[in-house]
Amino acid sequence: MRISDLFADSAPVFSFEFFPPKTEQGERSLLKTIDRLRELEPSFVSVTYGAGGSTRQKTVEITTRVKREYGIEAMAHLTCVGHDRDELAAILDHLRESGIENVLPLRGDPPRGEAAFVRPANGFGYASELVAFIHERGYPFCLAGAGYPEGHVECPDRVLDLEHLRRKVTAGVDFVITQLFFDNADYFAFIAKARAAGIEVPIVPGIMPITNLAQIDRITTMCGARIPAALRDKLIEVQADDDAVRAIGIEYSTEQCRQLLAGGAPGVHFYTLNQSPATAAIVAELKS
Repeated sequence: MRISDLFADSAPVFSFEFFPPKTEQGERSLLKTIDRLRELEPSFVSVTYGAGGSTRQKTVEITTRVKREYGIEAMAHLTCVGHDRDELAAILDHLRESGIENVLPLRGDPPRGEAAFVRPANGFGYASELVAFIHERGYPFCLAGAGYPEGHVECPDRVLDLEHLRRKVTAGVDFVITQLFFDNADYFAFIAKARAAGIEVPIVPGIMPITNLAQIDRITTMCGARIPAALRDKLIEVQADDDAVRAIGIEYSTEQCRQLLAGGAPGVHFYTLNQSPATAAIVAELKS
């Protein structure tokens, strides 16, 4: 099923994102997480792609497995990093032959140890170029795109950042998933600017429930997301109590999701970090 077709229904689209583990134990743990979250009947799941294609085979394998064995629609991420056009075409061929119908083309982050993205020889430097390549080659995939309510960390010019998104949509993106954020005002302002720029595809908010303060600080530093002062103060007060941190994170994300859906968001995409309890608690509450 093409994920874009799900948005024709009035019901919210709930989806989960996972990353391919690097060990057999990690893979067993991930599959248990997927099995637990399957009970919540997600609309789809997505599987990320390691820097430089380091998890390429695992991305395809897990995406295919989720769809075939668990009966959940799945989307594979694909990045420009370290691949020329022929390599990208071979990966896309493999995805198509594996029965995958949905792909999220991304520029991708530099491999570990490299400070900046380098355009591969005979490759692409922007996600919009990869999207256009997929369409020009006639691949039948439904394509997602990434959006940044607070702006991309490498693009301080918000106007230019929105133009990058418009180019992706013009090239063929069917819907957008946003980077994680914690202030809904940022999402709704982003929606208003996107619509004013002529971007009409569904824009799904990306949410990451906070379960560990040090962890979320690392993540937000990398992606440029901002934690509201009032929320941070609450977390700092209880940072020595892991259960209390999780409880605050779940409560905050649940209310955040309620407000987003009430404000017209077409669904919620959860960044799970391959864990199920927080996401399961939030989605169960939203569906109750």
